[in-house]
Amino acid sequence: MSNVPTINMGIIAVSRDCFPIELSRKRRAKVVEECKKAKVPVVELDTVVENENDVLKALREIQDKKINALTIYLGNFGPEGPLTMLAQKFGGPVMLTAAAEDTGKDLINGRGDAYCGLLSASYNVGLRSLKVHFPKYPVGGPVEVAGMIRDFIPVAKIALGLRKLKIFSFGPRPFDFLTCHAPIKPLFDMGVEIVENSELDMFDLYQSAKGNPKIKAVAQDMAKELGKGNTYPDLMEPMAQFEVSLLDFMEKNLGASEYAVFANKCWPSFEKFFGFTPCFINSRLATRGIPISCESDIYGALSEYIATCATEMPPAILDINNTVPKDMYEESRSQVRDYKNEDLFMGFHCGNTSTSCMVHSTMKYQLIMHRVMEAGKEPNITRGTIEGQIRPGDMTLFRLQSTANAELKAYVAEGEILNIDPKSFGCIAVFAVKEMGRFYRHVLIEKRFPHHTAVAFAHAGRAMFDAMRMIGVDDISFNLPKGMLYKSEDMFD
Repeated sequence: MSNVPTINMGIIAVSRDCFPIELSRKRRAKVVEECKKAKVPVVELDTVVENENDVLKALREIQDKKINALTIYLGNFGPEGPLTMLAQKFGGPVMLTAAAEDTGKDLINGRGDAYCGLLSASYNVGLRSLKVHFPKYPVGGPVEVAGMIRDFIPVAKIALGLRKLKIFSFGPRPFDFLTCHAPIKPLFDMGVEIVENSELDMFDLYQSAKGNPKIKAVAQDMAKELGKGNTYPDLMEPMAQFEVSLLDFMEKNLGASEYAVFANKCWPSFEKFFGFTPCFINSRLATRGIPISCESDIYGALSEYIATCATEMPPAILDINNTVPKDMYEESRSQVRDYKNEDLFMGFHCGNTSTSCMVHSTMKYQLIMHRVMEAGKEPNITRGTIEGQIRPGDMTLFRLQSTANAELKAYVAEGEILNIDPKSFGCIAVFAVKEMGRFYRHVLIEKRFPHHTAVAFAHAGRAMFDAMRMIGVDDISFNLPKGMLYKSEDMFD
């Protein structure tokens, strides 16, 4: 995807001067060898850092090799001052990891004590107020360290993406969606730019794009994507005009940023002026890694982008919408397996999910908007949504949100989409998350998260959780297993 960072991961060894430098050098080489076997892309840096002069040398090599994420590897005890100085001056995403001892046959000259050295390094990380990534088990052999590097790549991608992200918002956040409102100061704190525009600006962009030579080709591509689901051929060119206007605006207004997403007000006035719903365009841009959240949900767009970086797959923003009726639950026992009814819910939105993430998709009209705008009439301005069942498979729910007093909090919950006919309208499916009922009560309600959730169509919880920790989010919730109580949960059930 062109709208996410490409990680050029470097690995650099460090060595305490009273330990054999060759130990670090050889151990680094073995890690690189295992990375090659596992097809984990990594650039081996020749410099071994022992002192401050080596830090300067390493920074020059990092610049020459265009490294934008760094694994600092303690091949032996390591010099905690220089290695944390390197992390500080590098400025990009950094992971600290350390070598386990190789063999019980060589614990004199071959003993590195990196297990001890990483503790000293962690203290110095605190002294310098650094945010670095420590893997779950940060000490290991070459195979394990190669796995740590593999897992760090999506974490680094999220961190870098946020630093160079701009969120374009069109339209005020609606009164009926106050749940999507949140202070934007934390965005600037994490390096995200935000540019808010009016709906008039959006309409002006749309009108100015009329006659753009790109429109016909985009309309043809839309029709090809929809295939038999293209029930409204007359909408292809107007919708293509809107897509072209958004992408041209993005290209001209990125400025110092490299990546962008949108948070757009999509109803009720949009349909009256544009003559269609924007849902299909939202789905198409999500396919390209440029999510557009609904109802001007700025943190929703941000959460979708994080899902994109974590998976390099199209994300979706869905409502945590409705319960699964008991009769549907009973009818679907073979698909439900060991999930309780309280573990299930339906994820829904008007029609913004990428067609690549659907079992089947057809362009239709938006039923809820039609009730309000065209009651008793043939659908006209409410046409343009994508409807169908979202494909079954692994998924992760994720949300990064600011509280009213501008403190960041997040949640991550892995689960799956079940192959059950949702028997309803919109982009919709039955979602399953272990202990969802308790998670709903003690996280979503208790911590006042909005109804919108970003959906990654893969298990990406580890990368999202680790990335949130690395950017300084302290309050990260997840669905606790049965028997493990939430802080607000009583024990008397």
